[in-house]
Amino acid sequence: MPDPMRPRASLRTAVVWEVLKDALDRRVKATGREALDVLDTGGGSGNFAVPVARLGHRVTVVDPSPNALFALERRAAEADVADRVRGVQGDVLGLFDVVERGGYDAVLCHGVLEYVEDPAEGVRNAVDALRSEGALSLLAAGLGGAVLARALAGHFTEARRALGDPAGRWGDGDPVPRRFTAEQLAELVAATGVEVGAVHGVRVFADLVPGVLVDTEPGALDALLKLEAAAAELPAFHSVATQLHVLGEKRG
Repeated sequence: MPDPMRPRASLRTAVVWEVLKDALDRRVKATGREALDVLDTGGGSGNFAVPVARLGHRVTVVDPSPNALFALERRAAEADVADRVRGVQGDVLGLFDVVERGGYDAVLCHGVLEYVEDPAEGVRNAVDALRSEGALSLLAAGLGGAVLARALAGHFTEARRALGDPAGRWGDGDPVPRRFTAEQLAELVAATGVEVGAVHGVRVFADLVPGVLVDTEPGALDALLKLEAAAAELPAFHSVATQLHVLGEKRG
């Protein structure tokens, strides 16, 4: 991951994957264990779970969708990591109905907080599933990216509505129930006592660049990936990113 056969997908995941892989490598060195226990809440069909399992780690995916879990099982089998990936039906607000507290070296909570009734409780549960010194990877929809996208599409009233809406929604037809600023996400994490290690803007440019350019211009994909990586950590670009990624560490 990113999957070389899916170049457009790599634009959506490359920055997060590099940060996550580095965090897992640090946990391996710190624990002395080559195989970590990783929880992916809302992990769906395994976009991150399967690549994490390929690194040799044991991954538990909690997701409310039976169809997604079936796809996860198939995907893990195709990748020859079925013995290291376990799917469980559930959600982050009822997390401890299906997994144990304090049982994981890393917890992924990607694309979840936008949809749960209480994001703060969701973050608390994700943190409570961590072992001491464990890593939290949090990915959620960014407010600024949605405002910019609506404005560039000519929907100026919707852009202004999203900018002033407490949930960051641009209208009744908005498919995303909630969006966040980088400060809001960092505050949710810090409120649990977890130390915020890094904040990254994800898909700062990727959603604004015409797909035909990326797919047909020689070298464009690689250059765009490098640009995304360079801009990801710069706070100035967090306010226009489509998604925001927060990496935290649970102190003992």
